[in-house]
Amino acid sequence: MAAELSARLAAVVDALPLAPGCRVLEVGCGPGAVARAVARRLEGGFVLAIDRSGAAIAQARRTCAAEIAEGLMDVRQVAVESFVLQPGEAPFDLVVAVRVGALDGRHPAAGEVAVRRLAAALAVGGRVFVDGGDPLRELQVRSTARPR
Repeated sequence: MAAELSARLAAVVDALPLAPGCRVLEVGCGPGAVARAVARRLEGGFVLAIDRSGAAIAQARRTCAAEIAEGLMDVRQVAVESFVLQPGEAPFDLVVAVRVGALDGRHPAAGEVAVRRLAAALAVGGRVFVDGGDPLRELQVRSTARPR
């Protein structure tokens, strides 16, 4: 059984403006705790959890096996700076990233590339949240995704 969320991560999940049918992209998912919690709260939605680390994705695949099997979520190994929607993949309504250097200001050059990649994967009206607020702050990212 997966461990419960820490108080900090629980506050992050509680702060997300989740809505039924929402498509959520978690960047830097690590072992998948946030993605799993979000997937369990969404009604008819979907979570894609990404991480650049193969070890993190392998762990997330194990810890989130039930949610993946139920079609609530999936995982993909890719850095946010290289992320692109796959053919036929719908854009995301919400993006969340916790402790991701390319999005929290620690790596500004990577951040510029990451924001362009997220803009191309964000639905019109979609929102991007990162840690560093109380508990989250919203990045102003405008969708450049093509309408489906």
